[in-house]
Amino acid sequence: MYDGLYELFAGDDVEVVVHADHPTLNRAVADLLGRGERLDVISTHGKYAPSQARWLQPLDALLAADTLDGLAPKGVDLCRFRGALLCAPRNIDVRVLWWRTDRLAKPPRSWDDVERAEGAFGFTGRESGLFGLFFELMTAAGAPLFDADGRPLLTDPAAVDAVERLQRLAAAAPEDLPEWHYDDVDDALLAGRVAMAAAWPGGFERIRTSDLYSQLEPAAYPGGRSYSGCHGWAIPTTCGDVPGAVDLVTRLCSAEAGAREAASGAVPAHLGAAAAHQPVDDVDARRWAITRATIESAMITYPPLERFGEVEDAGWEAIHRALTGELTATEAVHQMQAAAEAVLSA
Repeated sequence: MYDGLYELFAGDDVEVVVHADHPTLNRAVADLLGRGERLDVISTHGKYAPSQARWLQPLDALLAADTLDGLAPKGVDLCRFRGALLCAPRNIDVRVLWWRTDRLAKPPRSWDDVERAEGAFGFTGRESGLFGLFFELMTAAGAPLFDADGRPLLTDPAAVDAVERLQRLAAAAPEDLPEWHYDDVDDALLAGRVAMAAAWPGGFERIRTSDLYSQLEPAAYPGGRSYSGCHGWAIPTTCGDVPGAVDLVTRLCSAEAGAREAASGAVPAHLGAAAAHQPVDDVDARRWAITRATIESAMITYPPLERFGEVEDAGWEAIHRALTGELTATEAVHQMQAAAEAVLSA
């Protein structure tokens, strides 16, 4: 989903220091910035920026007003922490369901429907995607992850139910699912190993060009809520060329960059680019409409926490161990709760 953006600065004096999936990127950025290494621009996410706040320069006074005015207000809000804009929104990310029309009579609407359906549901068995699915299941059950004061509520009966559902879904799927990452889910869907799976907007182009495209159809996400967020661009305090970094971020927030986002299937934060996008066919038109409706009324986002990354890591690792049979669902949620309490009270 980044490949088209590299063309924006092809031939310019821009060195790509880290090219990796987001969890790996976060670890590399934390290591480099923690050692005071120079990074001029980083890709981050609204949920991770608070944990990087000590390394990031607020952008309100750095970016021109017309740059920010051209971006979706919801995206800008998701990139703020304690009033400061820590990153400039790149796209708004929500998931939709893709299902096999030759295997299922209709798309599942609830998580009970997903379990009852013929054919497996594919999902990420590790890292942030797994914890995000747990968040969706909790929300569908009306159970928050944190209380109004930010204290974790991870031993609620709904949490045990959510982990048990994940165990059942994994047991009905290919046995290697606990090791799946984002691209592995797409691989499984497009190879016919599962009958349905969630996909981020940036994965649409690969779906559209696959041999199974004529047998796939988009649908609203089960349970009525999609774990969502906003990718963005930030300027670290170790930046060695602030004017150059501002220029690059401005280009990455431009209509041209937004058009490239939209062409890949993503929903750009640039308002003009989003408005100008034309679906490539009827399936894409339905996908785009479902995605926009999800953004309007079905997004769920994590509360801004400075140490959220650590909570997320503890959460997915415990759930992953439940998927592999190392922990029961009850043991997993208690491990999550203890780890979250330790992190947030430190």
